[in-house]
Amino acid sequence: MQPYFFPYIGYFQLIANSDVFVIYDDVNFIKKGWINRNTILVNNTPYLFSIPLQNVSQNKLINEIFISDLDKWKTDLLKTISLSYKKAPFYQDVYPLIEKIISFDELNLALYIQNSLQNLCEYLNLNTKLVMSSEIVKNNDLRGENKIIDICIQLGANQYINAIGGIELYIQDNFQVKNIDLKFIKSENIIYKQFKNEFKPWLSIIDVIMFNSLEDTRMLLNKFELI
Repeated sequence: MQPYFFPYIGYFQLIANSDVFVIYDDVNFIKKGWINRNTILVNNTPYLFSIPLQNVSQNKLINEIFISDLDKWKTDLLKTISLSYKKAPFYQDVYPLIEKIISFDELNLALYIQNSLQNLCEYLNLNTKLVMSSEIVKNNDLRGENKIIDICIQLGANQYINAIGGIELYIQDNFQVKNIDLKFIKSENIIYKQFKNEFKPWLSIIDVIMFNSLEDTRMLLNKFELI
């Protein structure tokens, strides 16, 4: 999967149910996607936050994108998170982790997000090995499904699990001919208490861990169907 900043819980369901999770950093950056932005709850409403980037272009690979060297965005984002969640039940447990992640001193976007994912996995007690796609020796002339299959072969994988959206992108038979079982994670309807408000689904993992204990969050990670 592409590196996403504080992604939704479905992303961590993929990580939790994999032996190796490949951070797909050597594919083209997508503007207005979820690589450098996500949503949290601000004043009972989903609020889109983002990492400001330098000279962003969809003609560059994700690992060629750099973050703005002005740190004011970090201060502003931390203030927004603090004000929005300071009354959440697990704020005291979670905020130091969020602060550590956002304050990380790295301008390369892929490496910055890799660090965030690693820290979140440690908090969630996920022992999945995280690997950068750019570090895997593979045929970089391949594209799309063929590149995914080649990565699986290089890692000795006998099963590839993708998010449910990939069901329209990948063909079962093309994986099976290489002795790879293709599966998709379909998240169940995940609901939890957000203050006293109407529930807003599929927000950043920040929202999940602010309102759920570590034990309850790990239970939510198992609320999916593998198809």
